[in-house]
Amino acid sequence: MGESLLQLGAGGDMRTTTRVALVDEYEAVRAGLESWVAAEPRLITAAAFADPVECVDWLRSGPPVDVVVAEIQHDGRAPDLGLLHLMCAAAPAVVVHARASSDEVILGSIEAGAISYVCKSEGRDHLVGALLAAGKKDRYLAPRLGEALGRGDSAGRIGLSEREKEVLVAWLKTESKDDVAYALHIAPATVRTHLQRIRIKYAQAARPAPTKSALLARAIEDGIIGLADLDDASFSRPAAMIHQA
Repeated sequence: MGESLLQLGAGGDMRTTTRVALVDEYEAVRAGLESWVAAEPRLITAAAFADPVECVDWLRSGPPVDVVVAEIQHDGRAPDLGLLHLMCAAAPAVVVHARASSDEVILGSIEAGAISYVCKSEGRDHLVGALLAAGKKDRYLAPRLGEALGRGDSAGRIGLSEREKEVLVAWLKTESKDDVAYALHIAPATVRTHLQRIRIKYAQAARPAPTKSALLARAIEDGIIGLADLDDASFSRPAAMIHQA
């Protein structure tokens, strides 16, 4: 698994062909990626998937593939870095090709095991360059990845704790800090303290979020929550408990 095939190229030279698996929920995007791969003689599409879980299962069966190019955001939800980690463990190399462009998501993807990250807005040449480099186990620095790595954990990266993320997501799904406190079994004052710290961290990163709507926008940018996640079950307290309060 993961060994590149050798192909006789034009003029009789031997050139390495990198086998690529594509993962994106949209058929039109997969078709576009296949056309980009087909236009590059050193690349060949080995498989294409709408469901990343199916791709992980396929990878675990041991097919010959060198690189997986994958979107990490599906069904309108936050980027799934846990699933990306599983994909990276099963594949020789993974290049993330995603809509999200924040340092938080980019560096989180690299930490999950991706060899490169190319924003969808960065276009064909950068993605093809990343795939060719990944086939040789090299990292390709597309513009946004280069910027994010250059800043490291400073500047654009917020560095929220898991508890702060949990409080932020819960609050974005409710109308009341008291509902968050009830759902997470903490005091309302603790909820307010967490939210204050979150706002301070965003302000220190020069990305102020003084209102709830601004915090929602930041959380979406940073892959903490997706719009579809807002439709999940409410954190609100049962009506009976509200009347007793």
